[in-house]
Amino acid sequence: MKLKLSILFAIFLLALPLSAQHNSNTWEKLNFLIGNWKGEGSGKPGEGVGYFTFKLDLDNNILVRTSHSEYPATDNKQATIHDDLMIIYRDFNGAPNRAIYFDNESHVINYSITYTNNNEIVFTSDKTPNVPTFRLTYSFMDSNTVNIIFEMSQDGEKYFTYLEGKSKRKQ
Repeated sequence: MKLKLSILFAIFLLALPLSAQHNSNTWEKLNFLIGNWKGEGSGKPGEGVGYFTFKLDLDNNILVRTSHSEYPATDNKQATIHDDLMIIYRDFNGAPNRAIYFDNESHVINYSITYTNNNEIVFTSDKTPNVPTFRLTYSFMDSNTVNIIFEMSQDGEKYFTYLEGKSKRKQ
């Protein structure tokens, strides 16, 4: 038994430098999002304002986004506040290609992440029967501006824009 524990401990110690080395550039494609952002946008719920923050947490093992939005009342809808939390994490290959989202409306969304050559990061929800598919895209306009589009699809093919807006990095 002591031999097995010694072997497991040795493997653990050998793996530490590998994970530390891998961790140094893990978030490279997402680094531009780290920080505090303020946005104004429009969408079906009405004109809205809000802010969000991306920050590394748990010794740089996850990237956490917290978001707060406020939408004023319209003729047929009362004012609403939307708060959410998204955790971006590494898949089994060590790449930050997965995320999970929670909000104050009891939604939970599992996302896969892709990176385009057009300076975009695209979060696409896992396909689930009888549940809409969601797509959240961050497009870099410049070093201090990002355009955000949240889309929905009933079939996972044809998406329509639900919310869209630009956000500026807070100084």
